[in-house]
Amino acid sequence: MTGSRSTGAIASGLPAMDVAGRARQLRERFDEVGIDALFVTHLTNIRYLTGFTGSAGLLAVTPDELILVTDGRYQDQAPAQLAAAGVDARVEVSSESQRKLVGAALGGFDRVGLEAEHVSWAAHGRYDEDWFPGAELVATGGLVEDIRAVKDPGEVARIRAACSIADQALSEVLPQLLDRPTELDFARELDHRMRLLGAADTSFETIVASGPNGARPHHRPTGRMIVDGDLVVVDFGALVDGYCSDMTRTFMVGEPTAPQQRMLDVVTAAQAAGVAAVAAGVAASVVDAACRAVIEEAGWGNAFTHGTGHGVGLDIHEAPRVGRTSTATLASGHIVTVEPGVYLEQHGGVRVEDTVVVTESGAEPLTRAPKLTAVA
Repeated sequence: MTGSRSTGAIASGLPAMDVAGRARQLRERFDEVGIDALFVTHLTNIRYLTGFTGSAGLLAVTPDELILVTDGRYQDQAPAQLAAAGVDARVEVSSESQRKLVGAALGGFDRVGLEAEHVSWAAHGRYDEDWFPGAELVATGGLVEDIRAVKDPGEVARIRAACSIADQALSEVLPQLLDRPTELDFARELDHRMRLLGAADTSFETIVASGPNGARPHHRPTGRMIVDGDLVVVDFGALVDGYCSDMTRTFMVGEPTAPQQRMLDVVTAAQAAGVAAVAAGVAASVVDAACRAVIEEAGWGNAFTHGTGHGVGLDIHEAPRVGRTSTATLASGHIVTVEPGVYLEQHGGVRVEDTVVVTESGAEPLTRAPKLTAVA
């Protein structure tokens, strides 16, 4: 009913986040993009700027004020969450006249920014004609997302907690592979265990891909039974106070064939090379190249069919992107994944992934489950 995905008890033991300081960082970019105020419609960005977790909200960011507009379901929750986050904002509640409330909040500004990546063409038309008829609407890209990319210590702590839950859940359910479950059964047990350990939810739909299914990087679990001779790719994450974790491990059920063992060795070496390349000031494309070079040297360049990684935070995929064509430069406080893979239909798939914090001197892994674990 509330739309919140907070973990309560776990979140209460974590350090506070500097939610109140985020609007100041955002306002500092207004002149750079040529706007007087910003209209924020993307709920994840609203949560980031205010601490509000409801499913309906609009946010006006002016040089001097934050105005959150929501409906009657959140008349108590919204002020309470903003106060808990230390955010000084005005909350307006209406189920029928949100247009008027937002229009009044932003009506005196000449140039109002819109989040171009989150506003449809139809919505733009409504805003232009009905909501802000006297203003020039300016398309902005990534204003809030760029700030979100660098995590404060409270955010790092939440992602670290989510990673720890995922590590522990995996260690507890891994022996069940000995029972040769179906992909679906193993995925459900892993999800259930993460919730028992304190996760609010999974951070995305868990991938369990066995045998030939492992050659499909985003395979969805099926009723296929895991059997001897299977490589099993397990890609999953936990959610703590809205923040995600992401980890992939590949397990060998029974004795590997020579090609399977080589796949495991090559991908593990590629992933280690990628993590070793991570540091503040390094181009994200360099990390991708470090992984790719190991796999290409093994002759499997064409079998590595996706980018090396992505940012992780309130969304499971966010800035910065770590790939061949990425233009991002890593900075201290970025949290990214490093996840090379090799996918061969006749042998299955292997992917190894860690979530790491970028530091001035390198990378600190947050996911710590052992790699190259055999299940006999």
